[in-house]
Amino acid sequence: MALKQISSNKCFGGLQKVFEHDSVELKCKMKFAIYLPPKAESGKCPALYWLSGLTCTEQNFISKSGYHQAASEHGLVVIAPDTSPRGCNIKGEDESWDFGTGAGFYVNATEDPWKTNYRMYSYVTEELPQLINANFPVDPQRMSIFGHSMGGHGALICALKNPGKYKSVSAFAPICNPVHCPWGKKAFSGYLGTDENKWKAYDATYLVKSYPDSQLDILIDQGKDDQFLLDGQLLPEHFISASSEKKIPVVFRLQEGYDHSYYFIATFIADHIRHHAKYLNA
Repeated sequence: MALKQISSNKCFGGLQKVFEHDSVELKCKMKFAIYLPPKAESGKCPALYWLSGLTCTEQNFISKSGYHQAASEHGLVVIAPDTSPRGCNIKGEDESWDFGTGAGFYVNATEDPWKTNYRMYSYVTEELPQLINANFPVDPQRMSIFGHSMGGHGALICALKNPGKYKSVSAFAPICNPVHCPWGKKAFSGYLGTDENKWKAYDATYLVKSYPDSQLDILIDQGKDDQFLLDGQLLPEHFISASSEKKIPVVFRLQEGYDHSYYFIATFIADHIRHHAKYLNA
């Protein structure tokens, strides 16, 4: 599959690149960002996937989070895809910021008119890793995932739906129980239809209840002054309760004074890179 390089910038001894390709799953052109640390020049490195939140593209994380220094030091290739298909000319795709373009919710849609293109779950768990493994110096056996908000939800469900696929998972302010929050209800009813049982297949709080293993170390950072936490969009307490019942270890850190923004992410990003490096470089 042909990759077209869009940009390349040296950063902390490595290279931050952006590529475009024709996606088979999404049936449109997609961009992704990839950071190749200095270690990638001499051998295969672990791959760490970042999933962004509502309205984001591949650019937000690479320009705002300040992750490069830690990724360079730990020798991690970091991949950041876009958050939805783009330019599919679906009626209604650009009408709201929390559904359609920039809001793929990392599900495989089953409803018209979304089901043809909106297959972000398969894109981030199958198509993109296969593309990365084939074209870049990564070790396919060493892969982890993290994300923010909608992308935190995405990271959690990708790890929980694929036991053993990811060495570790972490999230910043994830949407933990979308079946029970306004964002999730809007997205899931549109993409997956009205049967709420189908929604549970993409809800971390329900998935953790049936996770077959306890060998998953989960780190979650949440800003205490996050307006979306206060509005009941994130519901981390539901996920923590379900994880405790299953005896799955979750390190949940409620960070005093922090909000939902990339200032919050930038403050704690090095901790998350270290968390993943512990497993990826073991």
